[in-house]
Amino acid sequence: MPIVKIEMWNGRTVDQKAQLAKDITDAFEKVGTSREATIVVFSDVSKDNWAQGGTLASES
Repeated sequence: MPIVKIEMWNGRTVDQKAQLAKDITDAFEKVGTSREATIVVFSDVSKDNWAQGGTLASES
């Protein structure tokens, strides 16, 4: 049973997340995993809690 964890900045709509979940599930189904076995977990992260290269994303 695959569990796909996605961390991304806040701001995606429910419809966008639903589409992502469908697309990821479709991809796993193509390689033989049942739709029911595929789990997708979204974690929305504030730009204040995300840094790259020593700089907060909120400062970019």
